[in-house]
Amino acid sequence: MSDALIRARGLAKRFGDLVAVDEIDFDVHEGESFGFLGPNGAGKTSTMKMIGATSPRTSGTLSVFGWDPDANGPDIRARLGVVPQLDNLENELTCADNLLIYGRYFNLKRSVIRERTEELLRFVQLEERRDSRVEPLSGGMKRRLTIARALINEPDLLILDEPTTGLDPQARHVVWDRLRGLKRQGTTLIITTHYMDEAEQLCDRLVVMDRGRIVAEGAPADLIRTHVGREVLEVSFDDRTDPAEALTRLDGLEARGEVLADRLLLAVDDADEALHLVAEAGLEPISHLVRRATLEDVFLRLTGRTLND
Repeated sequence: MSDALIRARGLAKRFGDLVAVDEIDFDVHEGESFGFLGPNGAGKTSTMKMIGATSPRTSGTLSVFGWDPDANGPDIRARLGVVPQLDNLENELTCADNLLIYGRYFNLKRSVIRERTEELLRFVQLEERRDSRVEPLSGGMKRRLTIARALINEPDLLILDEPTTGLDPQARHVVWDRLRGLKRQGTTLIITTHYMDEAEQLCDRLVVMDRGRIVAEGAPADLIRTHVGREVLEVSFDDRTDPAEALTRLDGLEARGEVLADRLLLAVDDADEALHLVAEAGLEPISHLVRRATLEDVFLRLTGRTLND
């Protein structure tokens, strides 16, 4: 990969005594799809605002396109596309007019906007809705239009905040396909998402944030292999067996186990071997399930299962 398009070292954001981002380091390279994962309050949004040159950093260094966002905010924003978590389209206007208005924010000529509008509506499969008002469109159509709008200035970097929240599975996959197409064209993507399967599908690399800090970084497959393993064995017990006590009897598996109310989750490379150890320990589960380890297992292992409000 080429030199980093975005580089942060010791990046911090504080609001009085609250530390939202706690001296983090990361690089985003040109042409890659980079993800920020974390529970609510982890610092993702604060980090995105600093990258997007809409919120000044408290300390540390941050470079976007080789510029300091605090000093060169307008230059950076001119090269960005932003897809917010909530669609903020002009519902009473047509799809084409939404792109026209947004294009004028970048001082693009009307002739250029018209040409790009046709291209972008085809790209997001909304060309037949060109002259339709936005208000009656489905959630998936609105999301695709928001992505098209963010591309009107042909950005070098596209920031997407929860790009498929609230969409049904079919609409999510259409959006994923459009985003993969952008990546193939060379657009750099930064994605925040609560959908772990989305992160696995779209991100070349990602960081997991918790309480303002980066707790893990790498490719999704590498993170799964490092923090979980190849498989997860879920072992359920009846009321006579305490899962926490059962885990202490599984010699060699304690560090790979997680105790839930009525079962154990065992992160292993070989579930059949782990199930054999369960039987050797004299445990009698009422059921078991073997599944592929996922990024969600990594996320929960690193950030816990407690809700953050």
